[in-house]
Amino acid sequence: MKEHISFDEFDEIRNPGPECTDFERISEIALSRRQVLGGGFKWGLAALALSTAGNSLFGGRLKANTSRMAFEGISANTFDTITVPNGYSWYPVISWGDPLWSNVDGFNHDTRGTAASQELTYGDNNDGMTFFEHQGRFIMAINNEYTNRSIIHGNRATKLPETDDDVRKNMVAHGVSIFEIALQNGRWSLVKDSVYNRRITPNTPMEITGPAAGHSMLKTAADPTGTRSLGTWNNCGNGYTPWGTYLACEENFNGYFSSSDDNHVPNDEMKRYGIGNKDWGYAWAKVDERFDISKHPNEVNRAGYIVEIDPTDPTSIPKKRTALGRFKHENAAVAVAANGHVVVYLGDDERGEFLYKFVSERKYAQGGENRNLLEDGTLFVAKFEDNQTGRWLPLTPESTGMTKAEISIHTRQAASKLGATTMDRPEWVAVNPNKVEAYCALTNNKNRAVKPNAGGDATPAFGPNPRPKNQYGQIVRWNPMNGDHTSVDFEWDLFIVVGNPKIHKDEYAGSENVTDNICRCPASRRKRKQ
Repeated sequence: MKEHISFDEFDEIRNPGPECTDFERISEIALSRRQVLGGGFKWGLAALALSTAGNSLFGGRLKANTSRMAFEGISANTFDTITVPNGYSWYPVISWGDPLWSNVDGFNHDTRGTAASQELTYGDNNDGMTFFEHQGRFIMAINNEYTNRSIIHGNRATKLPETDDDVRKNMVAHGVSIFEIALQNGRWSLVKDSVYNRRITPNTPMEITGPAAGHSMLKTAADPTGTRSLGTWNNCGNGYTPWGTYLACEENFNGYFSSSDDNHVPNDEMKRYGIGNKDWGYAWAKVDERFDISKHPNEVNRAGYIVEIDPTDPTSIPKKRTALGRFKHENAAVAVAANGHVVVYLGDDERGEFLYKFVSERKYAQGGENRNLLEDGTLFVAKFEDNQTGRWLPLTPESTGMTKAEISIHTRQAASKLGATTMDRPEWVAVNPNKVEAYCALTNNKNRAVKPNAGGDATPAFGPNPRPKNQYGQIVRWNPMNGDHTSVDFEWDLFIVVGNPKIHKDEYAGSENVTDNICRCPASRRKRKQ
């Protein structure tokens, strides 16, 4: 096996595919670049600084920063460094392998650490993160999505795990790192030995909640109740709630399972989620049998969820919220609707998969007991129409013919039953804190109108996904009807169509309002209150 295989390469080998809704006559409407709103995209990725986004979404415990970030744009370049605008500087706050406690040795560059040391140090590969203020102290929660094997095993000639300890080290480098930081002499730095410091790994006990809890498809030899699982991994984006919890989003969970039986035939449900007899080279099943699908086939059904974590209580048990569905979660964009219900927008980051919305059963009460609002509610999937309107279709037993538990476990199949709109890899969703609207970054889809995904139908180029062989991506925006995030109806348009006008003169040139800084594959966007 090559020493590192990217997610795109692996998806090309074995890419789960959905059923598809065929849009007619919609591309002319959607792709009219004159309809794309000028300006407005200048915030981009800037909101991932240490300031916090969007407190006005729900008046929560997070510290809001409402000041504008004025800066000069920077030109695209290939410098092997971080480039920031004039007047700004950067420095690392924490790095892979940094100890969270003072009794742990510092990072060993020769050995790249051990499983024991990695479990007590900062994890690998940052992704989603949130900055929390709690009782005058400041806490970071950061996803450690996956590992670069050629780096974490850089001390090995093969650049691959060669011992059981190598595999275990790789495992515990995944998960979530939670730690306190403090501002000293104008710089933020780690507070070692803080009561808030914590590593959450693939071995951390979790509670399974919601409709799927206790279902037979979640029961295993290690957990005959189907309510307790171990760990979280490959958490991509994130979210945060008005009651002060962190939402980690399990994305490419499938790449860690394998089979010791070469003759094992994965069932159709596994195939839809990209699970086969070979993993991505992590070899976790070598040291932990639960990742062997021929021995423990139900284990795969216990991954692919939103994980709710209390960053202020290091003794708390993270909760897997099955009511929000099982798929390749990118992030979770939370808002409280005017009627008090909590709304969570969710993207399934796979070519030809879907965009979802969860609406809580109960209402949010500021200062009240809200800890289990994500345990019960209705999950919806988006269907876009050819007149730039759309509807959220409820995934219920009545609409799908499936039980609530089955919908929570096989969410993709439930959405396909309703003819939901297939999308070009829906990644980050952002809710505007200043008005009732939301955005989703559709990263790309090289297979759009080219070939069907494995196990699914073709994905014709229509609607919010108007271009074949879409290597650039776009951003779709929707406005809920009557300014109500719980409404099932919405209007939509393409906010940005990414392209390159220097080499294309057709629809691949992108939006006319993008005049500089050619970009590609939008993935992360979080709007700040201005």
